[in-house]
Amino acid sequence: MRHLPAIVGILFCGWASSGAAEPTSRADSILSGLAAGHPRLMLKDTDLGFLKASYEDDPALQKCWRDVQEDAERYLQRPPLVYRKIGPRLLSVSRDCLGRIYALALAYRWTGQEKYAARAKENLLQVCAFQDWNPSHFLDVAEMSHAVGVGYDWLYGYLDEQTRATIRQALIGKGLKPGLEVYAKNGWWVTSEYNWNQVCNGGMIVGALAIAETDPSYAERIVPLAIKSLPAALKSYGPDGAWGEGPGYWNYATSYTAYALTALDTALGSTFNLLDIDGLSKAGFFPIYTAGPTGLYLNLADVGERSARRPMPCMFWLARTFHNPMYAQSEHEQLANRAAGAAHLVWYTARPPARAIRNKQLDYYFRGPVEVITMRSAWDDPNALFLGIKAGYNQVNHGHLDLGNFELDALGVRWARDLGSDNYNLDGYWESKRGGRRWSYYRLNSASHNVIMLGGQSQDPMAKSSFTKTEINGARPVAVVNLTEAYQGFADAATRGIILTEGRRAVLVQDELKIKKPCELAWGLTTDADIDVKQGTVAVLKLKGKELTVRLLSPRNAVFTVESAEQQPPQAKNTGVRRLLVKLPQAGGDVCLAVLLAPAWHDGKVVEAAEVKPLASW
Repeated sequence: MRHLPAIVGILFCGWASSGAAEPTSRADSILSGLAAGHPRLMLKDTDLGFLKASYEDDPALQKCWRDVQEDAERYLQRPPLVYRKIGPRLLSVSRDCLGRIYALALAYRWTGQEKYAARAKENLLQVCAFQDWNPSHFLDVAEMSHAVGVGYDWLYGYLDEQTRATIRQALIGKGLKPGLEVYAKNGWWVTSEYNWNQVCNGGMIVGALAIAETDPSYAERIVPLAIKSLPAALKSYGPDGAWGEGPGYWNYATSYTAYALTALDTALGSTFNLLDIDGLSKAGFFPIYTAGPTGLYLNLADVGERSARRPMPCMFWLARTFHNPMYAQSEHEQLANRAAGAAHLVWYTARPPARAIRNKQLDYYFRGPVEVITMRSAWDDPNALFLGIKAGYNQVNHGHLDLGNFELDALGVRWARDLGSDNYNLDGYWESKRGGRRWSYYRLNSASHNVIMLGGQSQDPMAKSSFTKTEINGARPVAVVNLTEAYQGFADAATRGIILTEGRRAVLVQDELKIKKPCELAWGLTTDADIDVKQGTVAVLKLKGKELTVRLLSPRNAVFTVESAEQQPPQAKNTGVRRLLVKLPQAGGDVCLAVLLAPAWHDGKVVEAAEVKPLASW
């Protein structure tokens, strides 16, 4: 097997960014390099030819194609696409259309079998006949424009001129014109720092470039506006590749970053320096390091409950674009036992040799709108200890009131967990400023998270925090975070420290607070485990036949209690979830609360003690 950069250079040299200069103010310059003919978006015929030429010698590529063809066969049996909204969203229909078009059109291009093209054409005409693509929730328009644009481009040679005209008319009237209206008003997603920016701009870019030779005015206006808009979101990856909305939205945002920049490159021959934005080249590290040995992500922000690492084609795009074999290796590991999607073939990158993967450190510190530190005892061990802790800004998009929250894996079990998002259609779910209804929901406020609460109150919704000390990738990794803003009105200072002790076999969590006046202090840990409290200061957690012992080391007068985390509808019920709590009814002045979490390892040894000393001396 050849080294990854060589594979990228040989198979996909036509996709590398040309590094062209920034666009000028003359609109016609944007289309001066427009690729002639179709397909021009994502996967040109020459690129498909390279893939097919490599097919016989690459078992992983063979599996990807089989998976895509099986998808296409299933889509042949699907009922027609119909206009049906869920709450305010048509998004599920847009995404269904997108999945159908990619699989069916690619299957047609690969095999030449008209049954795939015929069904894709039917799907295109179905959505083009819709009354609209739901511009009130513009993600729906963007994803539908993406689907229709790719379908038009990839099936261009199959479609008759009357069908092309019908598709163009719908794409303009239901997609591009509504998009231009948003740009003209400088609509909120145009300057957004988060996923709406990439998705909406990406959909508009794909749709406009698909029809740029017949209707150039749309691309001449939309592409420069999108190029101007995209950096607002792409800068959010800086400086280390993190994504403030969490690992789940990382995939959504990064996928559309890849679609947008690939479309620009294949259609216009340039990515207009967008690849040079700080942090984008490191983005692939985020899903790698924030997934624990259980396969579960850190569930920060509105990540779905029990969200797990899964195949993400944009990892191949990142691997080939930035010549990073670790990204490619990670994605191939996911594909070993899971199905590939059509975009895996669009950005396919051969599996690199093991010797190409270097410097895979145990710990990682991500800075940015959300700060995350992850620590682990080993890679490639499903029983390894893993801990993630977050800081950052409570107002980050999709954020929860969870500064200092940590999650813990060991022995193949997630012991300390985050419940994730609730139903987006709950009343006031997006009212996130101080006093907003968002914070009345259990999964979103501090009461469900593994954090301190003072005076029965959640953290300040406007609070920011940052790590003040990080010592990672050594024998005893340390992270200390300043949480003072989170407890304004209750504490003059609040700090949390995390350390992996005894050769990374146990975790010490230590909180230090200077409380202004006596109030209730509540320390909490959310878990699926059964909890047996012994002698007040020791709790044994049992889950899936494994054990974790939690010891309360400080203060001396405190004890553990247990409460249910279950809630009443319409909120998520959290059936069977429990909270291990420490409550100090009248905490005041200087308080140090230290807890040791120690798995019962297979050698029978359990860490039973740890030194409690001031965080300032850690």
